Amino acid sequence: MVIGRDRGKMRADLRGTTVRPPAVAGRFYAGDPARLRTQVSDLFADVAASSNVIPKALIAPHAGYVYSGRVAAAAFAALRDRQTITRVVLIGPAHYVRVPGIAAPTVDAFETPLDHVPVDAEALSEIADLQFVIRADTPHAPEHSLEVELPFLQAALGSFQAVPLLVGDAAPQDVADALRRLWGGSETLIVVSSDLSHYHSYEIARRLDFATAAAIEHGDWSSLGPNQACGCTAVAGLLIEAERRGIKARRLSLCNSGDTAGSRDRVVGYGAWMFAQTSPQK
Repeated sequence: MVIGRDRGKMRADLRGTTVRPPAVAGRFYAGDPARLRTQVSDLFADVAASSNVIPKALIAPHAGYVYSGRVAAAAFAALRDRQTITRVVLIGPAHYVRVPGIAAPTVDAFETPLDHVPVDAEALSEIADLQFVIRADTPHAPEHSLEVELPFLQAALGSFQAVPLLVGDAAPQDVADALRRLWGGSETLIVVSSDLSHYHSYEIARRLDFATAAAIEHGDWSSLGPNQACGCTAVAGLLIEAERRGIKARRLSLCNSGDTAGSRDRVVGYGAWMFAQTSPQK
């Protein structure tokens, strides 16, 4: 089902390609291309060299880079020079516009200061018949949860196609069903965008986020709710499908804004996890 396009929030380039322009460039991350390249490069430089394991899926945070960029870099560092990845399924929560299900865009590309990222229309056609998937640009127009992951992916992978999905009033099993169809092989990476607990004191947040981390690492998707993670539904859906395929999450980083660039009175938690395929694709 297609619902209204917000034409004020998208544009067509000279080739007639419809583009979703960046909504949070200059706020969540540097708006100038050269500064953004340096910002992402510096964040990657602070991360230890990644292993030889190629991730099948990642969970990464989506706050401003000054707060969560170091944790996000820990997730995406494993992708550097992984030229086999040509498609990224990018799924996260809709913060601003109510979505009755999962919203896929109708635009042809998402733009960041680093360039356009083409949307994989063929991949979207693979889930078009799912009753909970809608086609809508309005939820994507102001949303930061997917956008902030793109510069890291552009820096790590170079060129790729994106499958951007925003989760609203959907069930974890809906997300799992969509991911099952989009799972693909070595060409496909899945990135779930989610922060953890919000606006607790530093010590309370640490306790909550350690418990959430344990749930993710044990595949205990049913214990996750909005108090644990703003992207809880997408995370739970990934855990359902990962369990079906016999893969587990490995923690890469865990902290909160009190550790990075904020006070310790009201913090937001951030975590990064990797899922590596160890059994045959199903």
